Amino acid sequence: MLTATPAVSESDRPAVPSGGAPAPHTPWLRAVLLAVGAAAIVVVVLLAFLWPTVTSTVKDLPIAVAGQPAAVAQVEKQLDAAAEGAFDVTAVADRSDAVDLIKTRDVYGAIVIGQKPEVLTASANGAAVTQILTQVAGKLQAAAQKQADAAVAAAVAAGRAPAGTRAPTVTVPVTDIVPLASTDARGLGLAAAAFPLVLGGMLGGILISLLVVGSWRRLTAVVLYAVIGGLGVTAILQGWFGILQGGFWLNSLAVGLSMLATAAFIVGMNALLGRPGIAVGAVLTVLVGNPLSAAAQPLQFLVGPWGAVGQWFVPGASVTLLRDLSYFPDASTAFPWLVLTGWAVVGLVAMLFGHFRNQEVTQAAA
Repeated sequence: MLTATPAVSESDRPAVPSGGAPAPHTPWLRAVLLAVGAAAIVVVVLLAFLWPTVTSTVKDLPIAVAGQPAAVAQVEKQLDAAAEGAFDVTAVADRSDAVDLIKTRDVYGAIVIGQKPEVLTASANGAAVTQILTQVAGKLQAAAQKQADAAVAAAVAAGRAPAGTRAPTVTVPVTDIVPLASTDARGLGLAAAAFPLVLGGMLGGILISLLVVGSWRRLTAVVLYAVIGGLGVTAILQGWFGILQGGFWLNSLAVGLSMLATAAFIVGMNALLGRPGIAVGAVLTVLVGNPLSAAAQPLQFLVGPWGAVGQWFVPGASVTLLRDLSYFPDASTAFPWLVLTGWAVVGLVAMLFGHFRNQEVTQAAA
């Protein structure tokens, strides 16, 4: 007597490898742990990118106040009363001193007090800073107008001025000392280019780690990748879109060094640790360095010391360096150059150590 065999769908049928034996099913515990781990990774990535933005606050914004010491102290007190801890004030004698500090990027803006009050800003520092200082100018103008109206009203009441006399309109102009280029008038280009630079360096390091065999070949590939990538990326950012300003070759060197630092570090970690080294390099670059880079806001706005910590990583150092080279040629760029060079050297040294370690393992096995 023939019996019907129940049909088995292709999805339920165990895979049969070339040897003929069916592949065993993944254990339930392993499948569950993989699902939980993947979900945890998504949560960590989300937190890494959202946390610096959501928790950022206006604090310790470095500005200068130019004027007589007594007047400067009064303005500083008023600023602290209006927004405690929002500004880090540097007192200077006059407007020219404030302009010098803005151009060297020691401060992000300034308030000039006296007969002709004025607010100085630098839109090249980002839209957030310009917006804050523009609001300060509005409050100063309202306060000055109120004082002028009160003085005229007192004069009319005392008979020193005819009835109906009005105070002149007080204006506090906002002067942009370091404006953005017309090709990137909103300042979005440099902030938007920060992550592709990080991603490009990471992908280059991963591809070279996986597809290039031989330590010296990897070293050559990393250096060549950085040179070609630096020239190509700068040609797009500066020659095509006009996002970067200044000297093309110096910008190319900065972009190439940034890509070299990331790619060399990932390849070096792979040489020392194997495949887990790639994950270490990617995590430090994307999940740690990039969210702390302060590409779209002042580093002082990040919680605690993390804004300053972010400048020790490749993304933060590269964004700061490119911004300074483009708009603040008088600013000191020694620190970001040293940070990028340090990461590149660490990666190259790790590649060499990995090369000699592999030789020792091979000789011992032989």
